Amino acid sequence: MVFEKIAGMIAEHFSIDISTITKETTFESLGIDSLDTVEMVMQLEEDLGIEIELEEKMATVGELANFIETKLG
Repeated sequence: MVFEKIAGMIAEHFSIDISTITKETTFESLGIDSLDTVEMVMQLEEDLGIEIELEEKMATVGELANFIETKLG
């Protein structure tokens, strides 16, 4: 669920075909910088109703999804 939400946000915001986004896809390969990642996390916080504190840099879409899933419990 979380991965699909993130992939959908990326696809919509950056006009990328969602089918090309996998858990192994890096943000760098998509042209997404750290500011874009912060904005995405803020949107996810709002959508999911949780607070997400990124303790470390997430390199792939899957890493971010797994991190958020652990926060959701």
